[in-house]
Amino acid sequence: MIPVTKPFMPRLEEYESYVRGIWQRQWLTNNGPLVNELELQLKQYLNVPHMIYVSNGTSALQIAIKALGLKGEIITTPFSFIATTSSILWEGWKPVFVDIDPDTLNMDPALIEAAITPQTSAIIATHVFGNPCDIDAIQEIAARHHLKVIYDASHCFGTKYKGQSVFQYGDISITSFHATKLFHTIEGGAVFTQDAALLKEMAYMRNFGFNGPEDFACVGINGKNSEFHAAMGLVNLKYADELLWRRKEQYQHYAKSLLGLNMQMQTIDKNADYNHAYFPIILPSEEVLKKMEAHLIGHGIYPRRYFYPSLHTLRFVEKYECAHSSSIAQRIMCLPLHHELTAEEMHMIVRILLRTQNN
Repeated sequence: MIPVTKPFMPRLEEYESYVRGIWQRQWLTNNGPLVNELELQLKQYLNVPHMIYVSNGTSALQIAIKALGLKGEIITTPFSFIATTSSILWEGWKPVFVDIDPDTLNMDPALIEAAITPQTSAIIATHVFGNPCDIDAIQEIAARHHLKVIYDASHCFGTKYKGQSVFQYGDISITSFHATKLFHTIEGGAVFTQDAALLKEMAYMRNFGFNGPEDFACVGINGKNSEFHAAMGLVNLKYADELLWRRKEQYQHYAKSLLGLNMQMQTIDKNADYNHAYFPIILPSEEVLKKMEAHLIGHGIYPRRYFYPSLHTLRFVEKYECAHSSSIAQRIMCLPLHHELTAEEMHMIVRILLRTQNN
């Protein structure tokens, strides 16, 4: 079987060396030494001034929304993982969907201003598959209308925009370190900001609002992460450069080998140093997609329809016209891509796709 992704697993002995220390200290969670060490090393690796490690990318979004005091309407993308929308709803606010650019697959900045109303408080935009949004355009619109900006950068570990980490942009950026991600801590996520006071507020929120044993600074949630998860992150961070290099090599191999396939590829922003985290292909129709998906599955190969359905079609949201997102969601499929995927396996996937197209 060839799954769409597999978590990178370091040598067991490396992880065990950290676990033995956890056993000796008996400090399992609550801002332990490994959590602090992981935060420090990630800041150094990513060259970012401020970040906090949290339980997952969804809690990161929820904390970001709460910390910025968002309310009313929040403009967002219909083409993303459901957590981007569900976090807005969970906090009691209204997602307003703006259609995507059919080439970049990111929110189309040209459509944002028409969606702004007196009730709009922010824009939450996703860097889809690690491809940065048109950050300059979004920031200019947000500044002109006094809106906050959160970037869902869940796919973006290692991606840079104009020479610096994409996590540096927006009032807050969040990411995910879930096991399916290029860099993972089994479960995990992070929030990033340039504002030290805002980071302090989010640090309180991550831990129930605790300000010492008998005081609470604010309303908070349990957004902490454990020493065991941080240990996996510390081991995996040693391999980050190798993981990024390997993923780029695989991505380029697919792109070259699939030149004969009738498909569209995502257009990557020219200002980006891209992390090649996913390999999505956009096919001529949903009928063609289903045919190719069935042939792959018949050979024990499991692609994934990221992101289907388009979020603006969910039964618990207000409906908006997002023709491009609807069309792309019906025709896009991510091919298997992970550290252990071999050239031979990629050749087989390519052959099946090309053969299916010609039959």
